[in-house]
Amino acid sequence: MALTFKPLADRVVIEPVAAETKTASGIYIPDSAKEKPQQGKVIAVGKGTKEHDMTVAEGDMVLYGKFSGTELKLDGKDYLIMRETEILGIL
Repeated sequence: MALTFKPLADRVVIEPVAAETKTASGIYIPDSAKEKPQQGKVIAVGKGTKEHDMTVAEGDMVLYGKFSGTELKLDGKDYLIMRETEILGIL
């Protein structure tokens, strides 16, 4: 299903990767103790600006800051929308 939202300028829509529910040793992590995810998949990319060409592309896995972006709910799914400069790197 295609996303019906198109970001403007240098904004990017990211679908966060689900947080781990179990540690490497097999202990389940309760919802209250889960870390906010810091990586996700780029779902939509704006066209950029005159001063800033876009580096990321749809489908890229990226790493971003813990408190980056604005939470957005579209078509029943949770996304983040942020400027490309808030992305720390491509995985």
